[in-house]
Amino acid sequence: MQASKSYITVIVILTILISIFPNTVLGQTTISGKVMENNGTPIPGANVYLEGTYDGVSTDERGNFSFETSETGIHNLVVSFLSFETFIFTSDVSKMQGLSIKLRGDVNSLDTVVVSAGTFEASDNSKVSVLKPLDVVTTASALGDFVGALQTLPGTTTVSEDGRLFVRGGEADETQIFIDGIRVFTPYSPTTNNIPTRGRYSPFLFDGITFSTGGYSAEYGQALSSVLLLNTIDEPDQEKTDIAVMTVGGGLGNTQKWDKSSLSVNATYINLAPYVALFPDRNTWEKPFEGYAGETVFRQKTKNGLFKMYAAFDGTNFELTQEDINLPEGVHFKLNNNNFYVNTSYSSPLGDSWKLFAGGSYTFSKSKIGIFDLKINDTENSVHAKLKFRKRFSNRVKLSFGAEQFSTDFSEKYNDPSTNARLGFQNNITAAFAETDIIFSKQFAVKLGLRGEYSQLFEALTVSPRTSIAYKTGKNSQLSLAYGDFFQQPNSDILKFENNLEAQKTQHYILNYQYSANNRIFRAEAYRKEYNSLVAYDTEFPSFDSSFTNNGEGYAQGIDLFWRDNESIKNVDYWISYSLLDTEREYQNYPIAATPSFVNTHNVSVVGKYWINDWKSQIGFSHQYASGRTYTNPNESGFLQNKTRDYHSTSLNWAYLISAQKILYFSINNVFAVKNVNGYQYANTPDASGNFSRRALQPAADQFFFVGFFWTISEDGNENQLDNL
Repeated sequence: MQASKSYITVIVILTILISIFPNTVLGQTTISGKVMENNGTPIPGANVYLEGTYDGVSTDERGNFSFETSETGIHNLVVSFLSFETFIFTSDVSKMQGLSIKLRGDVNSLDTVVVSAGTFEASDNSKVSVLKPLDVVTTASALGDFVGALQTLPGTTTVSEDGRLFVRGGEADETQIFIDGIRVFTPYSPTTNNIPTRGRYSPFLFDGITFSTGGYSAEYGQALSSVLLLNTIDEPDQEKTDIAVMTVGGGLGNTQKWDKSSLSVNATYINLAPYVALFPDRNTWEKPFEGYAGETVFRQKTKNGLFKMYAAFDGTNFELTQEDINLPEGVHFKLNNNNFYVNTSYSSPLGDSWKLFAGGSYTFSKSKIGIFDLKINDTENSVHAKLKFRKRFSNRVKLSFGAEQFSTDFSEKYNDPSTNARLGFQNNITAAFAETDIIFSKQFAVKLGLRGEYSQLFEALTVSPRTSIAYKTGKNSQLSLAYGDFFQQPNSDILKFENNLEAQKTQHYILNYQYSANNRIFRAEAYRKEYNSLVAYDTEFPSFDSSFTNNGEGYAQGIDLFWRDNESIKNVDYWISYSLLDTEREYQNYPIAATPSFVNTHNVSVVGKYWINDWKSQIGFSHQYASGRTYTNPNESGFLQNKTRDYHSTSLNWAYLISAQKILYFSINNVFAVKNVNGYQYANTPDASGNFSRRALQPAADQFFFVGFFWTISEDGNENQLDNL
């Protein structure tokens, strides 16, 4: 009887245990399957587990997995592996057998395709960067000017007497410059004939540069050929003071940093009087070039966003007499310019999937120009306001859209002994844009954009579709295609005389191949640009008497090649670029279609940098070659029928680290003093033999020497003005 009671007790206990832990007693469920890529390739080592439990396993070398669980009911099965999107399968555990799971590539990974047709990145943070911000100040021929460094890239044309960016057969004003996404209306210091200008802004305040030689985003407009995007530093690493003493002037900078804000200030003063006294050039200077500039960037972090304000003021004045074949006394010219630019922007996330950007800029520029008895006073007030939203639907689909307003008020007082005139115009452009990025896979991506602009001055609407496609052809290579319509209104030299015009237009077609691996990058790009509605006039220069039309047209096509390697040779970093350009235009006062005089058919740049550890020095080298440019010889029939001889210039620099924060810097442009010729000026009347005499248009100086001492005082005692040299 006692045994029977014990037996019954055991039965009761077992029954209770089975009711509480049925799976433990009765058995477990097996979860199994196979993990593969989209193409069926097995993925070994993937993590497979039930969310919220300790039950899971890694896939074997064939991608198979199998494990047991005591869980029942509906659960999430999670599958994850590096560089692939995490996969979640929700179902009843009893149905998780023999699963076939395909993982999609993670489009946020570094090896995802990048839409790159027509675009060069210069950033420390870019996936694929052809230049670094440091390259701006260490390229031998650049002389610390970001424009000078970009002129070593393919797609640019060597116009040494001008100094601005000429891109793929386009004039300099066809390239627009933006700081933190906001337009810069007067990006260059003013100058005169045969004296190259420079960009107004210090490269030390920027940590990213995007140079689009064509096919750029629908977010940007009013540029027929190119856009240059400069991004100021979001947050400085530390507090510091920068001191510069140079043969042409001096500079002083300081950065202060607080918990949620920072302030950077730079000031420079340039005076070429001592330099010209030591190295006279081909001009007669009454007052050598003098310039002063100040810049500041203020940054304030908010709860979720970042506010930035960039402001810059600079002044320029000089007076000189230049040689002229028709005037024995030469041409007397003087200029005084003051320019102020302020730029503010705010960016912030709005929830988990929205992002806001708002910004604006104001430009005030006043120039006083004197040419003999002619006095010209120009005043420009320009405003740009922009609002943009970005919606992230997923890692694969993102949409940007926004609106912006451009307003310019330009006035000119024109006085000479016979004329007293007031010229000018008011121009307002309202624009809206939308653009979506669709990443179908790590191998294939598409960017679709549309931009509309309404001109109050012309009372006309233009619509610009733009498309870019990128396909990854291998682990380190990809192909990109781009197409777009681009509109730009005529510049102030035209609009101050005539408003009854329309926007000029180009269409871009681009095919790009890019390879990047092991600190090496190769790019090859073919393009075609078709111009329509270019401005034409029937006088030598735009004037009161000109008759203006939009009947001009033209084309530009070519091939750009770029190679950079800082891996193959120890302590050596170099790049080589080549551009082939074929272009003709019939515009301005051209009687026929011809290759413009600012165009080189062939351009080659070779840049190298060599670090010598024992000398604590970096030696820099650059050579620029450009084939001859067209000019019209009145002694022969034809228009722009002759070409100058080829252009050559070799530059060297040497940066010596006296200590970690003190640098002595030397550079010389055109080491071999090559007598380059930019064109010819012919006499207005023939001589006794019926021939028109001429003089060569040469640079003001064949060489330029520069010596500078740069001293940084910082918290860590290591940072310098050529950081990471």
